Formats: sequence, structure tokens, C-alpha cells
Amino acid sequence: METASGKRCHMRVLVVEDEVKLAAAIERRLVGEGFDVDISHDGLDGLWRATEGSYDVVILDIMLPELNGFRVCATLREREIWTPILMLTAKDGEYDEAEGLETGADDYLSKPFSFVVLIARLRALVRRRGEVRPDVLKTGDLSLDPLTRRCERAGEQIELTPREHSLLEVLLRNVGNPVAKQALVNHVWGLEYDGDVNVVEVYIGYLRKKIDTPFDEPLIRTVRGVGYQLVEKQS
Repeated sequence: METASGKRCHMRVLVVEDEVKLAAAIERRLVGEGFDVDISHDGLDGLWRATEGSYDVVILDIMLPELNGFRVCATLREREIWTPILMLTAKDGEYDEAEGLETGADDYLSKPFSFVVLIARLRALVRRRGEVRPDVLKTGDLSLDPLTRRCERAGEQIELTPREHSLLEVLLRNVGNPVAKQALVNHVWGLEYDGDVNVVEVYIGYLRKKIDTPFDEPLIRTVRGVGYQLVEKQS
């Protein structure tokens, strides 16, 4: 996907902000830049989404109903969820900024803010995260680089759509273990998706045609009554 500025972008962002108009404005601008965006308006729901979903970055306000942003951030870190967090603070809120960083936030932005700066900060956070994540996910002769989005099998490059890439990434991060259909839907299509869960079967079919059919040994297995798994093999 190319943004209006010509840059490729396919990142999933969770925005936890109780000001409905501001949340909607953030969503519009990020979608316009090619981001996939989910919105939450309270701390408990935001914590649940950040825990159960698969996001590249979280935008987290401090003053939230149910559970404030500090507690959301601290709880995520206690659960060893290391998704980058950009915390939104009040104007001149230096104590908020300090507490946010101490509870595990990666960056902060004071309100009111420039959307150009917000988008630049988000991209910088995702780049930094890429530096500490495993460079390449592998099983056997299949590899996927989450940062460059390059997929190869037996030395041959395989072109994947964004959905196919996300689906394969989840399977590779759980290689050797079955992943339930609903879990795949949550990670790839988002928690708001209310369509047919069998969309997973369709995209598994697409993946198989690209990474299994042209090669000698299939790697994707159907686990009946559960979902799908990638066979764990030595490189």
C-alpha cells in the first residue's frame, strides 16, 4: 500500500483516546497515510485490545475512563507485552511525561500536536522496534523478514499481499504450534472484524499456492478442530 506521500506503509495502530472527536481525527489522518487503525475509548477496553490484538504501535492517552494510561502502560509491561507505546500528555505536562516513561512508554507527545510530527514519531517507534525484533523468522528453507517484508523459500523470493504477510508472520512466530482460526482473525483482521471466520481458510489457500505448491514439501498443516500450524524444521 502506498500513502498519499508515496511511502509504503502497512502498520496496525491502536488508538486509546476518550475524546471521541480527537480519536476520529487521528484515525482519519492515519488511515490516509496507509495505517490500519483500531479505536478504544476507555482504559480497560484499550488494555484488552493491546493484550489480545497484534499491533505495531499503541497511541495511549493518560486521562482515560475505567483505567488511566499509566496503569494501562504499566500492566502491559508487567505482562511482557513490548508493543511500542506513544503516550499523549497534557500541554506542559512534564511530570506526566516523566511518569509515562517510567511506567514503560517509549515516547510521548504533548497536546495539541501536529499530525505530521505524530506520524513521524510512530514510524520512528516502529523502526526502533524492528531493530530489537528478530531480523528474520524461519522454518526450514522458508524465511520472512518482518522489517523489510521480504519472503523467500529455497532462495526464491515470494511476493505476498499485506494480509498474506501478516498471516504468515503469525504462523512463523508460533512455528510448531497450532494457531486457532479466531486467533488468526484477531491478529490479521483485527478485533473489530465481524465477518466469517472462514476467511482464514481462503487466505491459507492463497499462502499454500505461494509457499507450498511450487516446492517439494508442504509446510502449512491443517489441525482439525483447531486451526493451522507451520511445521518446525531446521534451516
